[in-house]
Amino acid sequence: MRIAEASDADLEDVLFVERMAFGQDEEAELVRALLDDPSARPLLSLLAYEEERPVGHILLTAAQLEGAAHVSVAILAPLAVVPDSQGRGIGGALIERGIELLSESGVELVFVAGHPDYYPRHGFEPAGSLGFAAPHPIPDKDADAWMVRALTPGVIGSVRGKVICADALDKPEHWRE
Repeated sequence: MRIAEASDADLEDVLFVERMAFGQDEEAELVRALLDDPSARPLLSLLAYEEERPVGHILLTAAQLEGAAHVSVAILAPLAVVPDSQGRGIGGALIERGIELLSESGVELVFVAGHPDYYPRHGFEPAGSLGFAAPHPIPDKDADAWMVRALTPGVIGSVRGKVICADALDKPEHWRE
């Protein structure tokens, strides 16, 4: 498997992975909108390939922490792996490569609204109980799905607040499981 930063020329591969992974167009259209959204920048889009076939994609977009403009923040949304390649560590490899690149660029916190059984394996922990509110309210039954991973030691506990995401992601329907 090879992971590479996606360019504009890779858009069809990115959208293919998103459609295959989710079985619908909703996530692919969200990715397209985020890639075109100036408020999502800087962003990081990574594709995973097996041989020359695209099998996974991750998108990490810029965000802000209300009242803590000095803290660099990103949101992971979405992570996609085509069905016949799931369960082989591709998603985890995409997360770790994305985290590595974000850390090198100075990002301090990464947030995700995702499966609470999956993301903790990759260093994420519930964000609400740590004082970080999602861009839109998350139902109590799904509270553990809102998670954070610190890329800088000591940042959790020194800041808190509401996360402000890119305009294309700032819709209530994107914050419900």
